[in-house]
Amino acid sequence: MFRKGPGGKELVYITARHVMDRLDKVVEPENWKTNYREVMGRIVCELSIRIGGEWITKSDGADDTSIEGAKGALSDALKRAGVQWGIFRSYYHAGAMNGRTPVWWCTPEGYDKHMAKIEKMEIEQFKKELGNV
Repeated sequence: MFRKGPGGKELVYITARHVMDRLDKVVEPENWKTNYREVMGRIVCELSIRIGGEWITKSDGADDTSIEGAKGALSDALKRAGVQWGIFRSYYHAGAMNGRTPVWWCTPEGYDKHMAKIEKMEIEQFKKELGNV
């Protein structure tokens, strides 16, 4: 999605639902969970994914937002924790967008194909080794 940034520049952003949808698609709903806590007045999201039967957690936090207050902090913390897991991280790359269209390697499917090529694997083998199939 897009929003106006400083000087009218268009910025790409994701919503918390983008993160949830990606997790549901890649690891399935029963293999991820969140826990929220407050640290020094900030909301921290602990995003855990079950990999090989073990829960692995990565965390990130956010302040209340000026528009949605605490709800905004919860959403922002989830988005930031998702980026820790690589979800939509490629969108931060300067060459990620061609106007309003992501370049091929910036889509989730394109990124997987790109990484499989780097690892010298067929895409199905790459996904299987990551537990995504």
